[in-house]
Amino acid sequence: MASMTIRNLSEDIKRRLRIQAAEHGHSMEEEAREILRIALTVNRPPVKLAQSIRARFEPLGGVELEVPPRKPMRDPPKLG
Repeated sequence: MASMTIRNLSEDIKRRLRIQAAEHGHSMEEEAREILRIALTVNRPPVKLAQSIRARFEPLGGVELEVPPRKPMRDPPKLG
């Protein structure tokens, strides 16, 4: 199994982790593993890129773009 060191953890978070671990009868390390396990196994709906982009820019207002007319690039080939 892999190991991980967490640096720059505030004293408040460390204290709260220690208390929560004690309440659950776990070591701080086991409590942290359980928190990560739960957080990373939650089923989230898949992110849809277009909806994410729209949600990000919608508050800024819409943009109307003129769509140029499409023409064939060349005449189609003559068949038979």
